[in-house]
Amino acid sequence: MQKYVALVPVKPPALGKSRLVGLADDDRRALAAAFALDTVASCVASSEIAQVLVATDDASFSVELAGLGAVTIPDGVAMDLNGTLRQSAAEARRRWPELVPVALTADLPAVHASDLDAALGEITPGEAAYVADATGLGTTLYTAAHEAFDPHFGPGSALAHDATGARPIRAPLPRLRRDVDDLDDLEDALALGVGPRTAERAASL
Repeated sequence: MQKYVALVPVKPPALGKSRLVGLADDDRRALAAAFALDTVASCVASSEIAQVLVATDDASFSVELAGLGAVTIPDGVAMDLNGTLRQSAAEARRRWPELVPVALTADLPAVHASDLDAALGEITPGEAAYVADATGLGTTLYTAAHEAFDPHFGPGSALAHDATGARPIRAPLPRLRRDVDDLDDLEDALALGVGPRTAERAASL
């Protein structure tokens, strides 16, 4: 049975979630950090994921992420998400060549380890696959063998991943599909039930 290394690119919280309009900068930064921490914690808890590799240029935040059990590296391709993921995959292959890379966005505060296990458990060895977001247009998870790893996150990424031959995972997985870009998304995530860090921050708003 293949095991995975989760690749999670994390913008410094000061730069993340600019579309959470209507919030004070401090609240926006705190929520962005909470989203990432809850996402990474679920990755660490997943039985299908053996390692979690986070790329971030925020040195102090990387200490918090490492405290959850993740390995952190600097983001050497800042502001190029897919470039960061390719670099992270190369580093993961160097460290853990037996693990299959799986890329996740860092804004999945409602995701549970069981959601990740369910999605990854559907994938046959060597298969490329992805999970579309709640709109069906974006992507929250993408995986492929190292030699075929070709992420296309960004606008229209579900169609872009489909065009590479990756298979869409059809299971409902509402918590895994619920990325959070704006306050409406956050409301939906809260209704699904978010991780403890996001819950604490949201309660203080």
